[in-house]
Amino acid sequence: MAKSSGSGGHYRSAISGRYVTTNHGKASPRTTVHEPSGPSGSSGSHFRSAISGRYVTTKHGQASPNTTVRED
Repeated sequence: MAKSSGSGGHYRSAISGRYVTTNHGKASPRTTVHEPSGPSGSSGSHFRSAISGRYVTTKHGQASPNTTVRED
């Protein structure tokens, strides 16, 4: 499943957790996550896969720190 590539939002590196430029995010889709702007409507922290853009279990997120991003 492809990640959202809408105009709103930011890209975050799955490796460092830092925000990156849009150009870098689009050039590195396997190690960046597109975060849409606006409130997500969920509470607590969760993990998202940088590869698929889908939410993953906490266990998977902790076991794969270079390809997942923790979202608080």
